[in-house]
This record gives sequence, C-alpha cells and structure tokens, in this order.
Amino acid sequence: MFSLQSDSPKPPSLSTGVETMSSHFLRLPPPPPPPPLRPTSQRRWQFSSQHKPTLTCHNNHDLRSRNSLSQTLISSSQPVIAHKSSRRCVKVRSGLNFPLISPSDQWGNWAALFSIGAIGSWSETTRMRNVISGTLVSILIGLIASNLGIVSGDAHAYSIVLEYLLPLAVPLLLFRADMFRVVRSTGKLLLAFLIGSLATTIGTMVAYWMVPMRGIGQDGWKIAAALMGRHIGGAVNYVAIAEALRVSPSVLAAGLAADNVICAVFFTTLFALAAMVPPEEVSLSTVDVIEDVKPEPGGKLPLLPSATALAVSFAICKVGSSITKYFAIPGGSLPAVTAVVVVLATAFPKPFTYLAPAGEVMALIIMQVFFGVVGASGNIGNVITTAPSIFLFIAIQLMVHLAVILGLGKVFGFELKQLLLASNANVGGPTTACGMATAKGWSSMVVPSLLVGIFGIAIATFLGVAFGAKVLQYM
Repeated sequence: MFSLQSDSPKPPSLSTGVETMSSHFLRLPPPPPPPPLRPTSQRRWQFSSQHKPTLTCHNNHDLRSRNSLSQTLISSSQPVIAHKSSRRCVKVRSGLNFPLISPSDQWGNWAALFSIGAIGSWSETTRMRNVISGTLVSILIGLIASNLGIVSGDAHAYSIVLEYLLPLAVPLLLFRADMFRVVRSTGKLLLAFLIGSLATTIGTMVAYWMVPMRGIGQDGWKIAAALMGRHIGGAVNYVAIAEALRVSPSVLAAGLAADNVICAVFFTTLFALAAMVPPEEVSLSTVDVIEDVKPEPGGKLPLLPSATALAVSFAICKVGSSITKYFAIPGGSLPAVTAVVVVLATAFPKPFTYLAPAGEVMALIIMQVFFGVVGASGNIGNVITTAPSIFLFIAIQLMVHLAVILGLGKVFGFELKQLLLASNANVGGPTTACGMATAKGWSSMVVPSLLVGIFGIAIATFLGVAFGAKVLQYM
C-alpha cells in the first residue's frame, strides 16, 4: 500500500527483475499527469511594455475561473489598480458642504439677509457713504457671499422677500404722497422735475439707440425701461419695473451695481455746479414747514405709529393684490399697490403723514434686505459680462438727461438751483434731493425737493412699464 497525501496517487514503483506480480498489474497503464501544485499566496505582478500600461496578476494555482480570481483580488487587503490610461482621476471629498447655509435652513438664511441689510444701513452712517452707497454695499456683500458658497443663490427666503416684503415697503415709503400738497407746495420745482423726467425719457431713447444691449437678449429693453424708472423716481421703481417685466436676477444686480457707480459721479457733478449758487437766508415760515414733515423728537420709533403703519401697509398690499387678480393686470401687484397708497395718501393726508416717519424707517430696512437678495441671486460671471454695456448705457442716459434739463431750463427761465434739485430728485430720489438742499443751505427748497421726489416715486413705475412695452421693445 501507498500512503500519499496527494489527491491523485503516485504510480507504483517497479523494480527491475520483479516477475511475481498480480495479473491486475501485468499491463501497466500510462503514467498519470503530475499532481497539481498546492495553492500558495504568492503572486507574480507583470507590467506590459505597451504605451498604455496594464497591471495583471497571476496566481500559482488555477482552481478558480478568471471572474472568481478577479473577485479575490478585489477583496484582497492589498489594493489592485487597473487602468487603461496614464491619466489618473482623483476624487477629493471635503468635509464642508457648500453652500454653508443651505437653502432649506430658514433661520440661517434670514439671519444672513438681515445681517447684510444691517451692514448696508450701517455703511450709510459712516464716511463710506461718500464713496459707496449702502445699496451697493448690500448688493456686493450678497453677491460675494453667494458666489463664495456662504449662502445659496436660490433659497425660499428670497421668494418671500420678493413676494411679500418688497410690496410691503412700497406703501411705507409713500405715506407722504399727497398730490395736492405736492402741487401746492413745490411751485416751479415741480415743473422743473417734469422737465427732468422728459430729459430722462429722451436720454433713455438715445442711450438705447446707441447701446442697444442686444448681448443680454430680451433683458436689454427691460433693463432700459427699469433704469428709466430708476432715474425718474428711485430704486423702488427700478425694482418694481424689473419685477413687472421679469428681468433676470444677474442683469438686475448688474444694473443696480453699475447705476450706483455712475450715480456717484453724477452727484459729484451736480454739487460742483451747485457751488456757483449761494445759500439762502433761513426764514421762520421755512422752519415751520420743515418741522411739519420731520420725525418725532429724539429720533425714536414710536410703538403705536409703527404698528399702525405696518397694519395699514399690509391692508394696502391686500387691496392692490386683489385688484391685480380681479382685473388680470400683468406684471405683478406693485403698480396697483402704488396707485392705492397714492390715492389714500391724497384723500387722507393727516393720518398718513403721521404714520410716515415710522413707515420710512421700516421701509429702508426692508429695502436693504431686498438689495441683499438681489446680490445673492446674481452670478459674478454674468454681472461682469453684462455690466460694461449697462455702464455705457447709464453714462449716456444721464449725460443726455443733464444736458436736456439744463438746456430747456435755461430756455424757460428756471433758476439753476431748481434745475439741479429737480435733476437730483429724478436720479437719486427724495432723500438725496432733500439732502442736497439742506447741505447747500437752500432752506426754502428742502420740503419741495422732498415732495417732488415722492411724486417721482408715485409715477415712475407706470411710466417705465408703459414706455418699455410700447416703445423700447420695438426699437
């Protein structure tokens, strides 16, 4: 007997001269094949000399098929790399998730928006306001935060600001929009303001003819209409027209950014021209009129007027929204809300003037938050691409505006300070016009410049939407 541990027995050893064998072994079979080698863990790695390197592995045993062999290699503790190209694709997984404040993080988004608004409001109280406005500060912070991945470019909080807070700010800004008082108190300044509005319209046509902004598609004529409303009324009109005409967020942000830069140069030019006009002597009647529109002493925000202003503003927004839906007015509810508050402020001037100081403060806060949303919704690449043409458009628009208002004003015999204040009210709005009259010592013009600026906000949205849809769209 043979005791072999191998699976296949070895052939019996035959010695020469042995003749006494069993008949079973008289005819010897052919020798069996050699036994298979026992599996070992040794592997031979072979690299081919081709241009495309391949890495193969050969085991010393052939007990498994190629598929099972590959599975064994993959599950082995040592890594096996197989690639057909010399290029390596590396995936790096960061521990941070961008944006840092996710779109679903409601508290985080609201905290970011109101922080941006607070920084923009704070910048208006520093020397920074002489170089860059609070509006532009809020836009730039929102734009940078969004493109760096700090906040999202599209969050539910943004739609709430656009759909609810922005319409709420319009009545709060227009509680002083008593048209009878505007006509009665402004005198020739109102006529100068109307000439300035005509000058802005002419400047818009000339600028759009010279810089049609076809590179931004259908947003070209829309942003031109929005900038026309901006330079008749104010920033709130720009936003209202842009929403009514559905301007894309990046173009909206680029327009506001370019406008703030050009307006800074424009206001410097106005103050340089105003240096030729001496200040006035303050009269008692002028002081009385000024005190009539000033906020309550101490700059406090009283509780009852603030609460009442919010309640009235919400009610006006409800009425404006219902009118828009009932008559199927295209372009959103802002034009209807503007019309309702102007009618009410004209019909009931005393209670609305009482609510105006508290309403204006809350409206300015909401507008700063909105400018933060405008920045966060924009894309830096798109802003850089679209801003140059908008820069050129605004520069031509305001140059034509200034030339026309000064030329026609001289023809009709207006004083230089009236023309400069009217131009300031057109381009900057009531606050900048009132500030210019105060800074130059033109005391009799402080309240009229404030009122004509409010008048511009009341009419600019309707003019911009109508002129854009009926004229600019077909140029």
